[in-house]
Amino acid sequence: MRRTSQLSTPLALVALVAALSGCAWGGQGDRQDTRPPAAPRGLTVQAGSATTAHVMWNQATDDTEVTGYAVYRDAKKVKDVPGGRHMVDITGLKPSTTYAFTVRARDAEGNLSEDSRRLSVTTPAAAAADHEPPTRPARLRGEAEGSRSAMLSWRKSRDNRAVASYEIYQGSSKIHSVGGGQTTTLVTGLRPDTDYTFTVKARDAADNFSPASPAVRLTTAAGKDSGRGTAPTAFRAGTHRADGAYYIDLAWTPPRTGGAVTEYQIQLDGRTATSLVFGGTAPEGPDARARHSFYIGRKAAERHEVRIRPKLPDGTWGAYSPTRTVTTG
Repeated sequence: MRRTSQLSTPLALVALVAALSGCAWGGQGDRQDTRPPAAPRGLTVQAGSATTAHVMWNQATDDTEVTGYAVYRDAKKVKDVPGGRHMVDITGLKPSTTYAFTVRARDAEGNLSEDSRRLSVTTPAAAAADHEPPTRPARLRGEAEGSRSAMLSWRKSRDNRAVASYEIYQGSSKIHSVGGGQTTTLVTGLRPDTDYTFTVKARDAADNFSPASPAVRLTTAAGKDSGRGTAPTAFRAGTHRADGAYYIDLAWTPPRTGGAVTEYQIQLDGRTATSLVFGGTAPEGPDARARHSFYIGRKAAERHEVRIRPKLPDGTWGAYSPTRTVTTG
């Protein structure tokens, strides 16, 4: 510490004042961070082969910084991932086996978040002595969906047994994985007015990879559209009364994502009210129409605003639908 001629307070008194004020010599910046990050959301798990699983999640939030993630398989930690990554391939699994995965976020002080939601996946059966890779995916096509997402589609690969998954690459980095029966997917988290190059590889249960598909290049739209291409369309809201209570009725067309959207978040009067998870087969396809009703109360003449957003196949949240206003009674 640099001394000046004006510093005449005894050192012991200064230390006492600092202790009483709750400050150490280094100031408030030296206080230990004891608040853990928020639990990661948007967890998705996809079996990549008979011995691997692809785990993805959304970036967690913290009052300082998330520095890493811990991935757990059946409550046992199996992987540490840096804070800048939000996916990992878990290897060394057994064929025809069900595993449950969770993820926790960690900050610089080592504080761990609560568990993410728990998701299970079953690996396919092993393909004994299979050394033949699938054929390369053909006719990869890409189309920008606004400024922050793109739809990819390709022709399915052939394999001497079966394709277990398709791996999507942005440049040389793997960014997503989908099941072997899926040949379209929506890629999110892109930047406006940016050039991207994508390729796809097929993978079988024995971990044989096909050659990469021909590359597709596309440019996202300029401007800020908040990913509106991922929002539900034709969103409608109304009310009905039953047994003395009022319910809000919703109807919409699911966004085009390349797969079924099984979860939606409902926002009521500016706050998240609930999540809708389809227990059976979720509506899918260009002519699909989804519907949902939920209890709102027993008072008539109450005005409410409602909107929804989908959880996309890669685990991220899509854009909100337009807001609709309804009145009970």
